[in-house]
Amino acid sequence: MASLSFTHIGGKNSVTEFRTTRRPSLIPCRRVGFRVFASASQPEPDLSVTVNGLHMPNPFVIASGPPGTNYTVMKRAFDEGWGAVIAKTVSLDASKVINVTPRYARLRAGANGSAKGQIIGWENIELISDRPFETMLKEFKQLKEEYPNRILIASIMEEYNKAAWEELIERVEQTGIDAIEVNFSCPHGMPERKMGAAVGQDCALLEEVCGWINAKATVPVWAKMTPNITDITQPARVALRSGCEGIAAINTIMSVMGINLNTLRPEPCVEGYSTPGGYSSKAVHPIALGKVMNIAQMMKSEFGDKDYSLSGIGGVETGGDAAEFILLGANTVQVCTGVMMHGYGLVKKLCTELKDFMKIHNFSSIEDFRGVSLPYFTTHTDLVRRQQEAIQQRKAIRLGLQSDKDWTGDGFVKETESMVSN
Repeated sequence: MASLSFTHIGGKNSVTEFRTTRRPSLIPCRRVGFRVFASASQPEPDLSVTVNGLHMPNPFVIASGPPGTNYTVMKRAFDEGWGAVIAKTVSLDASKVINVTPRYARLRAGANGSAKGQIIGWENIELISDRPFETMLKEFKQLKEEYPNRILIASIMEEYNKAAWEELIERVEQTGIDAIEVNFSCPHGMPERKMGAAVGQDCALLEEVCGWINAKATVPVWAKMTPNITDITQPARVALRSGCEGIAAINTIMSVMGINLNTLRPEPCVEGYSTPGGYSSKAVHPIALGKVMNIAQMMKSEFGDKDYSLSGIGGVETGGDAAEFILLGANTVQVCTGVMMHGYGLVKKLCTELKDFMKIHNFSSIEDFRGVSLPYFTTHTDLVRRQQEAIQQRKAIRLGLQSDKDWTGDGFVKETESMVSN
């Protein structure tokens, strides 16, 4: 299937040069799941990607949040080798943004409250940038002057006010940023001002605001989706139909991290009180994969080969985590909590592990395997049909119990294990 590869973008709707490239057809089933060992002479896999006309040395993107909160940390991200940086979300009036401390809480595997267990969950009640808007603009400009060939993306969020959105877009674009990610998904803070998830959960409101944004923006626009909704494909569809070039998913999941069983107070605890916040880290990865799969299926069936992009977010700490998002159709993979836990040098590990995965399967580029796993999702009814046909043809052996009546009390654990696939 054909796709467009851009060499220069003069504006959101202005392409000075493009060429048609042939995207590899879906790799046959026999290739997926088999270890293909490369010879010593095999060239190094190419991690570079071109997304909405933006060229990145690798698909790893700093997600909007603390890792992109000021010039110093964003510069560090570029120096360490991240493919792109999305700055912490800005709005016109930062004086309304007041953060509290502590604002994070962690969930560890093992006993409740254990300080030794692996961190698998992370909650934050942090708001968008509390730094003056003018300061952030100055730092965007400085970064683009020092790193003209690196991709800097502004994350923006504003109240339900057309003029404010237009001013915000115009002023961030004046700094030279390469693209905009619109925060339609922050699960906490200021919903009464119709900001963040309050927009992403209301498709009519989303369509109107996306219309304002895309009528003004001259750079690519990504819409960041909230998982705190029944069907994430609905707002994603609206955003794309309203002019956005890309979808990013997912933002954090609304949560209560837990209750301290000694003090009986919720975490994170601020002067004895707390508020629900956004949940991230390893524990959300399967949920994020499911949401990204849903969006990718929708984009493939309804938008075909048009040059839209998908950025996967959620619990990425290894190259394998990233490969899963790409196998489901993501062009890029964003990391926030992983950087907060492991530092900016994490990108080197991610690149090495992703290359190792590609070598095993003889993939030479990201496009070689992007979306390859997507066709293998179907309905439960179809799974039953496929298994029945396989049994009839003696090409598969059905394991486990035949019916609910076959469960026994004594062998319950072994019976459960007999129906687990991994």
